[in-house]
Amino acid sequence: MSLSLKKRLAAACALGAATALGAAASASAHVIVQPNSVPKNATDQTFAFRVPNEDDKNSTVKVEIDFPTDHPIPSVKVAPVPGWGDSIQTTKLATPIHTDDGDITDAVSQVVWTGGQITPGHFQDFTINLGALPDGTDKIVFKTLQTYSNGTVMRWIEEPQDGQPEPKNPAPVLKLTATDTAATGTATAAGDPGDPGAAGPAPTTASATPGATTAKASSSDSTARALGIAGIVVGVVGTVAGFVLGRRGRGTGDSGTSA
Repeated sequence: MSLSLKKRLAAACALGAATALGAAASASAHVIVQPNSVPKNATDQTFAFRVPNEDDKNSTVKVEIDFPTDHPIPSVKVAPVPGWGDSIQTTKLATPIHTDDGDITDAVSQVVWTGGQITPGHFQDFTINLGALPDGTDKIVFKTLQTYSNGTVMRWIEEPQDGQPEPKNPAPVLKLTATDTAATGTATAAGDPGDPGAAGPAPTTASATPGATTAKASSSDSTARALGIAGIVVGVVGTVAGFVLGRRGRGTGDSGTSA
């Protein structure tokens, strides 16, 4: 094999590896909500928004979760996160929500966390409790803004569509499944402190000490998806390299016979 051909193949392999790593990084770093589905009739639910830091140098310093106004959520409780402050924004409803306890005229529009840091290579879970879920929809889209210490804002606002590839900046989506008469309404992300039997894994946080940053990891499903993409890219590069080498070898053999 000539030196120039070796260089071209090395460059192709390097490009393929870089593409695979880039695809892996983009596939594993976005905001998600856990659990990502509950029955429509469930009440008093606890959810964790997992926010990873995908920047190699800058920390996440602000997280904003927007609540839908077309299917309003009347109230929310926010679990404290060491080192972070939180605020709940509300909006006046054009059409009040009628309940047995009276009309609800305001709904949650946004929850904002500031004052803490998610350092590079780490994530943080932000936990909330919803007393009631909205009617008339099978999903809730929580558009999210993630602000870094250098001023960069990641806008996780694209709504995934069934049967379509995942968008570049997907928003966290909570699916509301068909009413399950056997559901207890306690399938929570972190569990209710007053209900030791509440189902669901507890979200991971950094530490119980104030000012701690975050626990280090990424979700297993994202990792598997990233590795799958990397494998496909590397396989394509290997196929191309084998084809080029085969052609080169046949060309060399023909030349020797004719001589």
